[in-house]
Amino acid sequence: MERFRKMFGAQDMTVGKPLTNLTMFAVPLLIGNMAQQLYNTVDAIVVGKYVGKSALAAVGTAGPILNLLLLLFMGISTGAGILVAQYFGAQRREDLTSAVGTCLTLTAIASLFIMIVGPLITRPLMTLLGTPDDVYDMAVAYLNIICIGIIGTGYYNIVSGVLRGMGDSVTPLIFLVVACVLNIFLDILFVTQFHMTADGVALATVLAQGISAVLCLWRLTHMGDTLKITRASLVPDRTMTRETIRLGLPSGLTQAIFSMAAIVVQSLTNSFGTSVIACSVVVMRVDGFAMMPNFTFGMAMTTFVGQNVGAKRLDRVHEGVREGIRLGLIISVVLTAAILLLGRNLMELFTREDEKDVVELGVHMLRILAVGYIAMAVTQSLSGVMRGAGDTMTPMWVSVITTVIIRVPIAYGIAYFTRSEALPHGTPDSLYISLLISWIMGALITTALYRRGKWKDKAVIVK
Repeated sequence: MERFRKMFGAQDMTVGKPLTNLTMFAVPLLIGNMAQQLYNTVDAIVVGKYVGKSALAAVGTAGPILNLLLLLFMGISTGAGILVAQYFGAQRREDLTSAVGTCLTLTAIASLFIMIVGPLITRPLMTLLGTPDDVYDMAVAYLNIICIGIIGTGYYNIVSGVLRGMGDSVTPLIFLVVACVLNIFLDILFVTQFHMTADGVALATVLAQGISAVLCLWRLTHMGDTLKITRASLVPDRTMTRETIRLGLPSGLTQAIFSMAAIVVQSLTNSFGTSVIACSVVVMRVDGFAMMPNFTFGMAMTTFVGQNVGAKRLDRVHEGVREGIRLGLIISVVLTAAILLLGRNLMELFTREDEKDVVELGVHMLRILAVGYIAMAVTQSLSGVMRGAGDTMTPMWVSVITTVIIRVPIAYGIAYFTRSEALPHGTPDSLYISLLISWIMGALITTALYRRGKWKDKAVIVK
């Protein structure tokens, strides 16, 4: 009972068994990430079942552009998480409060920017991607609503990241589950009762994430024993702003690179037609759940390493790395096996009975990707270690190499050389064979760079 109670507060990972620290932190975080993924999954299920594959394709086509718009939050969140973890580990309350207050203000500025710029660029980007006519208007409406309500998404991601940096992964989970249930209810209400399409699920998502953001902010302002947010602390500190940008910029650039590459690949996907676009949406939703353990243990490793670096307990880092990778691999293998066994059932959740072509293609694509999930467990865990130590550049360059230099050329190359009269744009398999190759290469490159040990040179940013 005492252990369970401690999960609801800031968790000190500089003491105790690393495996216990990682498990107590990662389990609620994993559930939370699953709930986060459920947002997009329910959106896809509702529009796929009640509207059809055109609406499903609209949500998917909007995805890469939405991720591009969110890159500002990615950078702030990463920088804030590292600073918070290390200041918390060093027990420097004043610096911790300053870092958090600065990040809250930066989030407000980023939100305002996206709310203004986002709706201005959605139509040009949809046109640039060659979006099919039956998908175009729904995709634009979806993106515009998300952009206008982006402040809720931004603050939830930033504040939950701050809470996790202090070792509290349970509170954001509780608030996220509440918002997730609300999102499901609103999705069904807007689409089935108000007869909305992609715009309905966008509105539901914005409202639900706004609720989760308010709850997280409430929690943050009631942590007086750890930090105290005041008006003065919300004034951006120049040093904290610089450090947040320095640490978060590589992750923000990585997100930008991922998003630009995804937009390029989305253009290739769009050339295959609405059925392939819809299939890709479903595969990526299932893929999101398979990836959750990998992202979760990467985030857990960042917090664990960050706190121990802050406390100058580098002796605990290596033990934590071994335990984290082992745990991540076990869970990833189990989930991958489940997806292979239940792939057809999962695909059928998203489609109507008269759209079996989407199901068959999706099952085939999942089989191509299967081994890659295990490789990503290694990549994400070791990247988390490097970020927690303060080396955010190395994971960025690995992402650049695997996404831009490896995946995009291979995808277009396979599509080009498989063109035929039956397949004028090549085989859709190119989308997923290229992704699998990039994942495997990423694991090999990240492992080599971790063993090289250069990340240890940046292991102390808290002086």
